[in-house]
Amino acid sequence: MLRWQPIPPLQMLITLTTDFGYHDAFVGIMKGVIFAINPQARVIDLSHGVPAQDIMAGALTLRHAIGYFPRGTIHVAVVDPGVGTARRPLLIKSDGSYFIGPDNGIFSLTLAGKTPIRIIEISNPTYRLGSSSATFHGRDIFAPAAAHLSLGAEPHSFGTAVESMVELALPRLTRSERQMDGEIMYIDGYGNLFTNVNEHDLTGLPIDRLITQCGSLRIMGVVPSYGSTHESQYVAVINSWGMLEVALCNGSAREATGLKVGDKVTLTWDK
Repeated sequence: MLRWQPIPPLQMLITLTTDFGYHDAFVGIMKGVIFAINPQARVIDLSHGVPAQDIMAGALTLRHAIGYFPRGTIHVAVVDPGVGTARRPLLIKSDGSYFIGPDNGIFSLTLAGKTPIRIIEISNPTYRLGSSSATFHGRDIFAPAAAHLSLGAEPHSFGTAVESMVELALPRLTRSERQMDGEIMYIDGYGNLFTNVNEHDLTGLPIDRLITQCGSLRIMGVVPSYGSTHESQYVAVINSWGMLEVALCNGSAREATGLKVGDKVTLTWDK
């Protein structure tokens, strides 16, 4: 009979999700802090291409990625336009994994419907990098906290338990007898437009006759893949996140249309 074995502290994965990009040294500095504390740490760059200060995009990135990591992983997310303000730095334990970052809602979609085992406000100076700057808590608070946690520090030792965290609200989808109204909520690096229409929202609808309209763009039907049409043609497709996506075959729908996050998407159909 197989038994689950706890992950040895030195083998705990640490993922990094930020809006830092690679133009500056911020990502490298965070890694330097982690390895200085735990030279055996295993660090994975989940994404550093989150649009600047876009907390919702960061939250969606985490929501659709962390299920592919093993229990015990430490997920650090720094999309933090409120850095230096009264917003709290948090360490959250839930479902056997850990989440470290600002209390601005970035973890709320990932943890929706789950009851965190513990939410800690990181306040113990032992697990910080000296005095904290007002502009780079990724270096001074979140990276060192992740490194110390990977070495086996107990979550309760990082600070005081709190009862709640900030939560984000997903854009609302409205529906009538023959119409559904949503919006673009994320755009990936290829310029594909992710909507807030999920695959299950289309259950029972005539997929081949479903009309997707974004601005002046009008697409008939939902196809199984990007290659189901000709080059430079638009498609509506269910993507790997299980969301309805508008894409341009071998091109960027964002660049070609000028559409952006928050723009309206309307689906219509006949009975």
